[in-house]
Amino acid sequence: MTITEASVAPEAHAFDAWAPPVGWPVMSLEQIEAALCAPGQPFEIETVDVGGIPTRCWKNAPPSLAALAHAARTHGDKTFIVYEDERVSYEGWFRATAILAQALQTAGIGKGDRVALAMRNLPEWPVAFFAIVSLGAIAVPLNAWWTGGELAYGIADSGAKLLIADAERVDRLAPHLSDLATLESILVSRSAGDIPPHATRLEDVIGLPGGYGALEPVALPDVGIAPDDAATIFYTSGTTGNPKGALGSHRNMTTNILTTAYAGVRAVLRRGETPPAPEAAVMLTVIPLFHVTACSAGMTGIMFGGSTMVFMHKWDTQKALQIIERERVTATGGVPTIAWQLIEHPDREKYDLSSLKSISYGGAPSAPELVRKIREVFGALPGNGWGMTETMATVTSHSAEDYLNRPDSCGPAVPVSDLKIMDADGQTELPPGEVGELWARGPQIVKGYWNKPAETAATFVDGWVRTGDLARLDEEGFCYIVDRAKDMIIRGGENIYSSEVENVLYDHPAVTDAALIGLPHRTLGEEPAAVVHLAPGSSATEAELQSWVRERLAAFKVPVRIVFCEDTLPRNANGKILKKDLAVLFG
Repeated sequence: MTITEASVAPEAHAFDAWAPPVGWPVMSLEQIEAALCAPGQPFEIETVDVGGIPTRCWKNAPPSLAALAHAARTHGDKTFIVYEDERVSYEGWFRATAILAQALQTAGIGKGDRVALAMRNLPEWPVAFFAIVSLGAIAVPLNAWWTGGELAYGIADSGAKLLIADAERVDRLAPHLSDLATLESILVSRSAGDIPPHATRLEDVIGLPGGYGALEPVALPDVGIAPDDAATIFYTSGTTGNPKGALGSHRNMTTNILTTAYAGVRAVLRRGETPPAPEAAVMLTVIPLFHVTACSAGMTGIMFGGSTMVFMHKWDTQKALQIIERERVTATGGVPTIAWQLIEHPDREKYDLSSLKSISYGGAPSAPELVRKIREVFGALPGNGWGMTETMATVTSHSAEDYLNRPDSCGPAVPVSDLKIMDADGQTELPPGEVGELWARGPQIVKGYWNKPAETAATFVDGWVRTGDLARLDEEGFCYIVDRAKDMIIRGGENIYSSEVENVLYDHPAVTDAALIGLPHRTLGEEPAAVVHLAPGSSATEAELQSWVRERLAAFKVPVRIVFCEDTLPRNANGKILKKDLAVLFG
């Protein structure tokens, strides 16, 4: 998923009530980096050979996800996961993870094998994920909102031998299971009914989450894992054709632990204060763990610091307010939609939300007004950042006064990363202030696309990833995303590539021309809408075409509006549809 913070021209009146503290900032970004990243300091940086390229890395990051699992276990009886009335301690989570890892190893899962993971945010998700990666196998988190056909594609493309999924995803996949040649077995969680042949109930292996703490302690299998060994395949939609699997390493994942911590300390030093002693947070995690934002940028740091993750069955603003009050949640966010819904809920003032210290997001365009609202309404610090699936989430971070002062920026690159702006040919680096394609590099950049050498070569160049986003950098290195070069819509943090929806519309027998565009939406950022031209003598309604798309693609990709054009759609001399001319059709 692309975690972009699209630039919105700031409204002059939006920040009249806020001004930076007198004398702010006390320290420059360069001074802070020099102080925190020097030899012997917590954020010390070392240069490491990664794929033949000298790369700046956090020296103190865990060398693997297995090492992170062992570090997390030291938090003992602290609460790691809360889900409805279920509570799982770090020790309980580790015991379940170790038992599952041993079971997977006995079943023949080993280094380099792919294991697909398809479920909503449940306590079983982190157990399954760390059981897989601690064996040196490759976890393949699949989008739980995908249709059965989309899930089957991810399993087939990755060559997964095993699927760990909740009952809802297994039911969705049922019509496609006979076509999945590489899939040998399935572990099903929370199934109240029949399960497919050759499937096993996950509860028969590790029990129910409430009983994890009573499991017999066993050792996590001892497998040699190097920092740059493959660990994950996260799928990102392609501009054409099927989704591409971004192949990530252990180093990619663990880099975010210190990246997140550094951003917090930097915000304090910028205002001249002494960083407080680290304390455990309570994070209301509403972004699905199959996204790099929640899994890499969120979960790894939470585990390292002994904090708590609170899951919801699905997003409900009223329930979220209740959870924040009950669990004394200190941080939440994910996409701007969530922040807006918390702010605007009519019952908000009935709840004690004083525990909230930060609301951070990315994943969709947001209005600068939201930055001020978070500070005014909750007294919390706003934050955002930029990254994408190919960068395993965070490349820039932006929070506190820096974000209030530059609400249309996604922040500067973290110290182990670099950004540059390149011209359209990718040959010349542009100076500060000029707009071009954003390129990024650092230890979080993935190894490439799974089994797609041509696409890998086109996107990853000498350690840099060509992001497809159009951006500019200011003199201090703050990044401003001004447009997306890719033909993509971001709806509440979910990527929708136009070609995917257009191809489904073209498959309808009545449609001869189709184009998908993004309509602005105050809280979601954008929503997909389609313009279609029907074949002479054919007919179709908006509802019929929406249903056609819904049967073939995830629900968030279904156009919220479809208008019909009597003529074929306007094109330029090269035959490309002039999408900017279509927005007027929606009023």
